[in-house]
Amino acid sequence: MPEFRIDRRCPLTPQQAWRRVTDWPRHAAQVPLTGTTVLTPPPTRTGTRFVARTGIGRLAFDDPMEVTEWRPPTAEDPHGRCHLLKTGTFLTGWAEIEVRPHGSGTHVVWREDLRVTRLPRLFDPLTARAGRAVFGLALRRLLSSPSGV
Repeated sequence: MPEFRIDRRCPLTPQQAWRRVTDWPRHAAQVPLTGTTVLTPPPTRTGTRFVARTGIGRLAFDDPMEVTEWRPPTAEDPHGRCHLLKTGTFLTGWAEIEVRPHGSGTHVVWREDLRVTRLPRLFDPLTARAGRAVFGLALRRLLSSPSGV
């Protein structure tokens, strides 16, 4: 599967960065033509399920995900980690988000292993580049937006 990694540093605390990068509906606002529906009651935890739907009308697809690890940063342990399993029929794989202190701010790492099920492996490098571009932009916007800290 095509795996990619995105690293970002920001002036937010680990807790602030965590709240932003694990706000699933807010993710959708950063990706064009995408909406997110959380299927389980709050708060987010291991077992939380949500669906990101991307596209318009019949040219849309669902990307259902489940949180399989949920470890928010705390005052005692400022390293946070979230692991998501993609459970769809069109997109499969996983995503992992980590936050950790870096100087007076935070280092955020987003790793993803993404596969478009009907696309031959020949296209894996293109899939990884597209994923890095889309999620890199979303992550930059999530971390730099002036509201929602």
